Amino acid sequence: MAVFDIDFFSSTLGRLAPLTAIVPIERPKRPGMDKAGMASKPFRALYLLHGYNGTDTDWIRGSRIGQLAQEHNIAVFMPAGENSFYLDDPIRGAYYSKLICEELIEFTRAVFPLSARREDTYLGGFSMGGYGALRNGLLRGDVFNGIVALSSAIIVDTLPQMKQMGDNGIAPLSYYEHTFGDLDAVIGSDKDPKFLAKRIIDEKLPQPHLFMACGTEDFGIQSNRNYSEYLSQIGYQHEFHATAGIHNWAFWDEYIEKALIWIDSLSK
Repeated sequence: MAVFDIDFFSSTLGRLAPLTAIVPIERPKRPGMDKAGMASKPFRALYLLHGYNGTDTDWIRGSRIGQLAQEHNIAVFMPAGENSFYLDDPIRGAYYSKLICEELIEFTRAVFPLSARREDTYLGGFSMGGYGALRNGLLRGDVFNGIVALSSAIIVDTLPQMKQMGDNGIAPLSYYEHTFGDLDAVIGSDKDPKFLAKRIIDEKLPQPHLFMACGTEDFGIQSNRNYSEYLSQIGYQHEFHATAGIHNWAFWDEYIEKALIWIDSLSK
């Protein structure tokens, strides 16, 4: 396994952008094997997003993603999304959605031996990154074969209420208005994961496979359950796990391993 700490110039952000990359080097040794063989190329790729107040190194510090990437023979790329919810920000000229869905993929495929096939390209994340994976993965089903959404911050349905509530202890109202725009207009827009899933079904667009998980003691469990129920209602096939756990690395580490097993099953 090789770990890369990268700074690349991003035209979508207009500045240098940090990126942590994990690329398998050799297959892990198995019982009965004399030595490990070289990993097969080109690699499948998983673009993995961090949560609110996080950065590109969170996954590698908080989970076993390095070990797991090696075991499952998949390259993993972790960009820094600041607190953008991975949405385009035209006010600042920072286009995070375009970064995730286009520029990052083009850059990593140019630098590393990655498969260019949609079937080998995945997007995932936790919390804010779970929302970012859902929104951008469903928006660009032509790019991503599968989405991994862990403890996702599916807050779209609550955004209109924030105008009456004001600051919620996490961020001021002005932050949400800057990030999402008119809070009364988000539901039913392309920032709404429900709208995007329904559009895929109605218009028969490319439909990414979807793996969701949330801890039953997580403060976001109800919104994740509601979204899973909505997907079932509209006929969007998906996998949802609601098991004991809170909003922490113990849960995300457990379920990123399960998600990689799921990704392997899609590759067979």
